[in-house]
Amino acid sequence: MSYVLHYAPDNASLVVRLVLEELRLPYRTALVDRSVSAQRGADYRRVNPVGRIPALETPDGPMFETAAICLWLADRHRDAVHLSPEATDPARGSFLSWLFFLSNSVHAEMRNLFYPHLVAGPDPDQQAVASQQIQTSLTAHFDILNRLYPRTEHSPSISDLYLAVLLRWPALYPVAADQGWFDLARWPNLHALAQRTEMRDSALAAVRAEGLGPTPFSNPHPATPPEGSAL
Repeated sequence: MSYVLHYAPDNASLVVRLVLEELRLPYRTALVDRSVSAQRGADYRRVNPVGRIPALETPDGPMFETAAICLWLADRHRDAVHLSPEATDPARGSFLSWLFFLSNSVHAEMRNLFYPHLVAGPDPDQQAVASQQIQTSLTAHFDILNRLYPRTEHSPSISDLYLAVLLRWPALYPVAADQGWFDLARWPNLHALAQRTEMRDSALAAVRAEGLGPTPFSNPHPATPPEGSAL
């Protein structure tokens, strides 16, 4: 069995790449060239009809939405590596709550922070107000995660991998904005998770593939990908 990951460097496809690497699954990549807005083109929309990155081609057909892909992979390939509790595990409910909090709240609000015109329209003043509100909300989310997010004792869960990537982006994006509101040192438990994750073989593979630098999650620097563009 082999998969095709439709990706762009330092995009949400990075989470799926980490999961594929953790599961040691064979896959190949197909670059979605953001410099020409390939994600909006007809060819890519045949794989992901909403025109966002990532998408994963599977033997059962294409999939989209980061959390859905990762959960499907973890549940389907749990013979050697467990990245999610089984459906009957008492820990499954808590796991799903945190995973969908990351996907539906943290990631969704982060996207609005990177593209404030989506929520505030074209007016720069309104965008600035929206960005400030989103920063306040994200700070509260990180406070909760730092205090309550459960530590995985053995192999990471897919939500650990997802969270590590989400800790990377606020330090870098939007490129022209002031990222001073985000200081990972403020949240020591999250900082420790970022450090643990970037030492794993899956992260080292992603670093090589996408040019993420030696400390991609705990002290990130702009990507220098060997192909494609992060923006």
